[in-house]
Amino acid sequence: MKTIQRSLAALELLLVFPAVLFMTSLLARSLQPQQYEPAHTAQRIVDWYASSPHVGLWILLIALPLVVLAIGSITLRREWRHNQALRTAAREAVGILRSHVSALLIAGATATAGGILVIVALHMMTD
Repeated sequence: MKTIQRSLAALELLLVFPAVLFMTSLLARSLQPQQYEPAHTAQRIVDWYASSPHVGLWILLIALPLVVLAIGSITLRREWRHNQALRTAAREAVGILRSHVSALLIAGATATAGGILVIVALHMMTD
């Protein structure tokens, strides 16, 4: 059973990779002027997706992620029903998260502030 799950995980990563590449390219092209790398390459990737909407949009950005969503949902639901250890671990994890919710909120706010500062700094460097 572990071999099947590992194969499904590898398949899902492979199927979702084109969408991740596109989204990463969208981010990379906006970080610096497009005459510099990696923004130039990122723009070429975005242009390729845009030039073939049937393949780029419908297959790589909609169909493949939907297949991953379906396979993942079915696999997780099946695993949840048949694996008592998973259900127990999930309950324990929720209990741990509940007992430390204030620390998690502080960590989340700190990470958000750091992300905002990075975005502002990158924006200031490009102006």
